[in-house]
Amino acid sequence: MNNDQQLMTMQKFTTQLRVRHYEMDALGHVNNAVYQHYLEQAAIEHSEHLGFTVSLYRELGGVFVMRRVEIDYLRPAASGDILEITTWVKEMRGTRSRRHYEIRLLGEEDLVVKAEALWVWVDVETMRPRPIPSEVLTAFLQQD
Repeated sequence: MNNDQQLMTMQKFTTQLRVRHYEMDALGHVNNAVYQHYLEQAAIEHSEHLGFTVSLYRELGGVFVMRRVEIDYLRPAASGDILEITTWVKEMRGTRSRRHYEIRLLGEEDLVVKAEALWVWVDVETMRPRPIPSEVLTAFLQQD
């Protein structure tokens, strides 16, 4: 697998979730901090969709951890809304994976949130970065 393959945009994955009342802020909107949980959940579901559960990652000796996140809050969402979260890996090489996200109200075009996160593969024992295993790279590159 060459670096050009690792830099290509991989296929998008979409999931849905229902906003819960306890996720609201004083204005009755989803609290900004909650969106990071939504991003993490979408990334986990995407990995699981490809066959990579947390336990399988641990068998491979590592896990992805979010190192940096940039979130643009564009519109509010409220309790009971169904959100559609789309995510895709833009780049995966070395120890890093750059993942993009779009969150919309179900059935709507306008974005609620746009985000980008830097994930790093770390050794489960040392918590130090190490190269992403080839099995993981291959699975993300061979999406249908």
